[in-house]
Amino acid sequence: MDDLDTSRLDLERIPHHVGVIMDGNGRWAGDRGLERTAGHAAGEAALYDCALGALEIGLEWLTVFTFSTENWSRSAEEVQFLMLFNEDLLGRRRDDLHERGVRMFFAGDLDDPRIPQSNKDRMREAMELTSANRRLNLVFAFNYGGRSELVRAAREIAGLSATGEIIPEEVDADLMQAHLAVPDMPDADLIIRTSGEQRISNFLLWQSAYAEYVFPEILWPDFRQQDLVDCIAEYQSRKRRFGRA
Repeated sequence: MDDLDTSRLDLERIPHHVGVIMDGNGRWAGDRGLERTAGHAAGEAALYDCALGALEIGLEWLTVFTFSTENWSRSAEEVQFLMLFNEDLLGRRRDDLHERGVRMFFAGDLDDPRIPQSNKDRMREAMELTSANRRLNLVFAFNYGGRSELVRAAREIAGLSATGEIIPEEVDADLMQAHLAVPDMPDADLIIRTSGEQRISNFLLWQSAYAEYVFPEILWPDFRQQDLVDCIAEYQSRKRRFGRA
């Protein structure tokens, strides 16, 4: 990290929350004549390096899209790899991130019976182990979809209404926030999607209402902490109006 160039950054205006759609693993592998799973494996280094960069510049929240509710439609071999890879990644990186003060969250449907129990156990163990850490909140959006998150929140609120615990007039944005996957998560200031593709892909639909977007052409396995810094510098060059003139 000694060669990380932060000269373009205003360290007093680091965004509170950056979300990352880690796109391009398959193309990275295809360009090298490798199986798609090789791209996912190579993306681990990018994820770890990005987390180190977030720590270096004092970012408070980093959410990474690791497995979507739509990814179940991929080949059985790729899905199985991603399930086992998530479990293995936690085994390799959990303790190191814990020692660095990273708190880990997993946003998504962790009760899905398609997720191996050993994977569920690893995720819950990581959340429990790191629950007191405060340097960086690292959220893995795993088996996650923005629409599913909102449906689940609406269903919970509807249940409260049905039992008389709340009345419809009490339903507001704060109540909705309280029923999201990670209620303490602030709105995303910046969403980065690598590989140059320019789509939201069902990621943080509620939290990204006023987010700025940056679409670097870099394929995810080649993304490093300097690229994170450059994306934040681009974010800082913009004027956010939040609907104002």
